[in-house]
Amino acid sequence: MSIPDFTDSEFQLVNQTLLERYGRLVPLQAAEVELLLKPGDTEPSSCPALYWDELGAGFIVAKVGDQRFRCQFFYSETEIFGTGHEFYDNLGDCVTNVLQIQADHHGTRSAGLTGKIGDKAPAQDEDYHGPVII
Repeated sequence: MSIPDFTDSEFQLVNQTLLERYGRLVPLQAAEVELLLKPGDTEPSSCPALYWDELGAGFIVAKVGDQRFRCQFFYSETEIFGTGHEFYDNLGDCVTNVLQIQADHHGTRSAGLTGKIGDKAPAQDEDYHGPVII
């Protein structure tokens, strides 16, 4: 199954959302990630993705089908977070939600790093090695 790349209008939508969020242009890179798309899949599928980093976090929005998207943000291989939604059928909602959840988490994480609020990252499967950007 071949998943089409992000369209120019999808790329522009993400760029515009990032501009609104950060108040400036953020470098947005086209990438490719490998994901297990369905329960029971044993081989990952290659999916087009958009990647950016801000505030010490990396972000990935992957296109997993026609009008189907997944997203996550991460600080390291052991600190990887999603939005609680397996898929989005609206790219704008996908990007907005991952930005909002990261912003909320950033405040909690920053406070935890200074000792004000403890927020430990959830344990990750030892076989999981984080996102693969090609």
